[in-house]
Amino acid sequence: MMTAPETMTERRARLMGPNVPTFYRSPVHLVRGQGVWLWDAAGKRYLDCYNNVPHVGHCHPRVVQAIADQAAVLNTHTRYHHDLVLDYIERLTGRLGHGISQAIMVCTGSEANDIALRMAQAVTGKTGIIATDNTYHGNTMAVSQLSTRRPPIGGRWPNVRLVPAPDSLRTPDPDGAIFAGHVARAIAELEASDYGFSGMLLCPVFANEGIPTVTQGFLDLAVAAVRAAGGVVIADEVQPGFGRAGSHFWGHDMLGFAPDVVTVGKPMANGHPVGAVLARPAVMAAFRDLFGYFNTFGGNPVSAAACMTTLSVIEDEGLMENAAAVSHYVTDRLKALRHPLLVEVRSAGMSFAAEFVKEDGTTPASDFVADLVEAMVARGFLMNRIGRHGQCLKIRPPMPFSVENADSLLDNLEDTLLTLQVPA
Repeated sequence: MMTAPETMTERRARLMGPNVPTFYRSPVHLVRGQGVWLWDAAGKRYLDCYNNVPHVGHCHPRVVQAIADQAAVLNTHTRYHHDLVLDYIERLTGRLGHGISQAIMVCTGSEANDIALRMAQAVTGKTGIIATDNTYHGNTMAVSQLSTRRPPIGGRWPNVRLVPAPDSLRTPDPDGAIFAGHVARAIAELEASDYGFSGMLLCPVFANEGIPTVTQGFLDLAVAAVRAAGGVVIADEVQPGFGRAGSHFWGHDMLGFAPDVVTVGKPMANGHPVGAVLARPAVMAAFRDLFGYFNTFGGNPVSAAACMTTLSVIEDEGLMENAAAVSHYVTDRLKALRHPLLVEVRSAGMSFAAEFVKEDGTTPASDFVADLVEAMVARGFLMNRIGRHGQCLKIRPPMPFSVENADSLLDNLEDTLLTLQVPA
């Protein structure tokens, strides 16, 4: 009796273990990428409307060449001197204000956020940390305590406080006073405990929270509360940074606040595994004095070459300016959509969310959005869901995404909304 051939799903389970996450009910088997396009094993082409890792486009030839050229010359670590990592840090911190001028290079955003938490501890001598209750900042043991996708075994550490995330649909908070009140109460709780308060970590556009509508100055009151308590402000720029905000190079500048520490990750090298922690010298010195930190691969010359070239492509190809123009265009077209369950469209540069709720006006229409995503993938458009209950359609394409790409996406989205059955 012949045995049926092993499927890709079965092979993954055999070699990677159970419950390894994939996108979509029928996982997409990708074999090639170029620019904003991806192809699967059957030759089907997809417009990538979701992946922020290939920031300047899949397989950008300049980044590919920079990686290959440097790999053929030298690849070592920062316990030896080499110029390229210093050149890159100098160039990147030149894009930052607020006295941030130093960096630790790592391999992932998770590592960067883990270090940022320790920087806050080093500065304050305390361990209490605040994040929102609907976020994701990585998967190290410490950072996973802040991430809300799955509760940690044994419950969250007692030095962690998760405050209600902004929700512009259900809890309007135009000046951030409500959010600041939550932060102030969490600070008071931590200061009254044995842990004290060390800082607050957040994404400046609240990307995993559903990109709520927040305007410049929204965080002023919350940041003031952190500063008054002697805490450290950490901006996780993995999603909004490197020009994705369009109007500004960094999400924190778009929102108008000054962080002490900035963390960055995967988009900074177009998918090459790189992250970094950028900090003010006093913060860096406090960390360096207390932690003997070294990362074997962080800051290696090949990664630095990928980072340097990605930054050059952003500048040379006007991708930040493209993000600003395309953002306005996509936002206008999304707002022109009409559907009985669509209640709010939100954007932060080249990141978009469209929230769908049931007829009562507030209950998440999560199943409908899941069906919508699957229908769009079947048409050849990759996107996904976001929000506390997965009730928001999330669109976050690579930076070269054009008006023509947007028209193709929105024409198909409009048609899909007309044909997709609305649940009873």
